[in-house]
Amino acid sequence: MLILGRKDGEKIHIGNDITISIENITKGMVKIGITAPKDIVILRGELKEKVKEANTKASLKPNIEQLKSFSKLLKK
Repeated sequence: MLILGRKDGEKIHIGNDITISIENITKGMVKIGITAPKDIVILRGELKEKVKEANTKASLKPNIEQLKSFSKLLKK
């Protein structure tokens, strides 16, 4: 892990396509801006965990009632 100190208005470049800029620093909060290609997914840490949990739940074996309900929907 690389740890850098930055001041308000300064930037960090990652490769040729990603720029992180320090937009505002106040007591206990740093606002950053991220410029990256549209195909790069950028998620806050807590959202990444929620997505991971949702994917895990979705991959679990569904119960028989869910399958019956889904089957009825498909028949309509």
